[in-house]
Amino acid sequence: MSCKTILSVVRVDQDEHDLLDAVELCREIDAHLSVVVVQLAPPPPMGDAGVIATVWLDERKNEETRLDSYVAKVCDMLAETGISYSLEGKFTEIASAGDQLGERARYSDLTVMGAGLTLDLDLKSRAIDGCLFNSARPILLAPSRGKISLKPKNVMIAWDSSLEAALAIRAALDFIAQAETVHIVLVDPKADIRKNGQEPGADVARYLARHSAVVNVYQLSSMGRPVADVLQQHAMDMSADMIVMGAYGHSRIRERIFGGVTRSMIEGSKVPVFMVH
Repeated sequence: MSCKTILSVVRVDQDEHDLLDAVELCREIDAHLSVVVVQLAPPPPMGDAGVIATVWLDERKNEETRLDSYVAKVCDMLAETGISYSLEGKFTEIASAGDQLGERARYSDLTVMGAGLTLDLDLKSRAIDGCLFNSARPILLAPSRGKISLKPKNVMIAWDSSLEAALAIRAALDFIAQAETVHIVLVDPKADIRKNGQEPGADVARYLARHSAVVNVYQLSSMGRPVADVLQQHAMDMSADMIVMGAYGHSRIRERIFGGVTRSMIEGSKVPVFMVH
């Protein structure tokens, strides 16, 4: 994956740590940083339209002013970094935020989502879903602690023989090939000629080995635990710098109602997660 433009999605008044992480990523690979500062518009009020409408319009105006002020602050900060960058503020309705951010992400090679987005769950959810489903580009989720890097030494691949997992590997191939160690992890795999083959993980391991990756294959038993917990624990045990995985092998609706690996990894991983749908 040749990464020349990195998109960073941030909220108004977000901790500068996330922006500085994105700056360092760009320095690491000599890439352009594109920053979008997002402010979700307050929803229309319910009640006496004549009385409440004025308050609502004033609130929207105040939020737009906050956005402009923060964009100016970010501009000053980025100007001091010496990197190539572009910056825009986006005041958007909640319902259309995901689509707008997804369309914006099409013009970047990778979208980075910092941990600071967790303080605005509406924005985080719409940003992640929008960029995954509407951009055809990967995203990198930063954990609340620790650094993110596009030159990881230890990479863990969550492999389930799905199309999404294959796309994730292809998008992260440059990172994988340059890593010191690559762990291919399968949870509760079943030998199946039509899917995993007679030796689950062997096919993808041979493929990556031809790209000079040093590969180990792990077939793990969940022992009744959620798959996401097994993956996260193994990533911590091997001191992974990045988890590579496909996103939403099932529909978003099903994952939200019944739970799923993608949703759990988005909500709780302590290791940077590189995702593709």
